[in-house]
Amino acid sequence: MRILFLGDVMGRAGRQAITGTLPRLKSDWRVDFTIVNGENASNGAGLGAAHARLLLEAGADVITLGDHAFDQRDMLQFIDTEPRILRPLNFAKQAPGRGAGLFKDGRGRRVLVTQALGQVFMKRPFDDPFSAIDTVLRTHPLGGQAQAIVVDMHCEATSEKMAMGHFCDGKASLVVGTHTHVPTADAQVLPAGTGYLSDAGMCGDYNSVIGMEKAEPMRRFITGMSKSRFQPAMGEATLSGVIVDTDDRTGRATAIHMVRQGGRLEQAGP
Repeated sequence: MRILFLGDVMGRAGRQAITGTLPRLKSDWRVDFTIVNGENASNGAGLGAAHARLLLEAGADVITLGDHAFDQRDMLQFIDTEPRILRPLNFAKQAPGRGAGLFKDGRGRRVLVTQALGQVFMKRPFDDPFSAIDTVLRTHPLGGQAQAIVVDMHCEATSEKMAMGHFCDGKASLVVGTHTHVPTADAQVLPAGTGYLSDAGMCGDYNSVIGMEKAEPMRRFITGMSKSRFQPAMGEATLSGVIVDTDDRTGRATAIHMVRQGGRLEQAGP
C-alpha cells in the first residue's frame, strides 16, 4: 500500500495548494490512502467545517488536527458528524470526536490512523502520549486488524517525536511528526520496519515565519512588542509531507520518500 501524509495545512495558501495539486499527485504517484493534517487550515488557527469539507473533497481520506483542534468553534459539533476527522487521543477527556479510527482504502485494506500530542514545550499539560498510543496499538495489532497504521505525533520537540518513533517501531507502518511547520530531512525505515520522519513540515507559503507573514513575528522577536495579529502568508505554497510504501501482509514500511511539491522547496517525487 502507498500512503501519502501531508503536513500542517496553513491558511488559504495551503488550502489552495491542496485543492489544486493533491488530485493530480494521487494519480501520478498511485497513492492508495491520503492523510492531511489540517489544524491550521482556517486562517492559521484551527479547522472550520467548510474548510474540512474542502480538504476531504480534494482527496484527503482522513484529516488529523492538533493542539488547535477546536480553535474554530464549529468544529466542536462538526467533528461528531464526520468520522474522517481525528483530534488528538490525549486531548481533554471531555472533548468531542475521537483520536483514532480504522478506515479502508479503495481496495478494502484497513488503515488505522491515530494522533497524540506531545508534552515537551507545549503550552498545555496534555496526558501521557505514549500510554495513549500504546493502548490503541495493543487493540489493533499491525498486520492483523490493520494492514497499515499511521501515527501523527503532534509536538514541539524532535526528541519526543524520535522517542515515539522508536516506541512504535514494529507496531506501526509510519510515525510522522507535525506541529513545527519546518520539514526535516531524516526520513528512514527504523530497524523493526516502521517508517519515520521527525516533521512533515507544512503545506503553505515558506516565504514566511512558519507560515505567517514575516513582519509581525519579526517585530515581536526584535522589539518584544506586538502591533497587530499574525496573518497567514499568501504566496505560492509548497506541499510538504511524506510517502510510505508498506507490505500488505506485515504492515511494515518497505520504502519512505519525503514530499516537497511546488513553491520554494520543490523536489522530484517518489
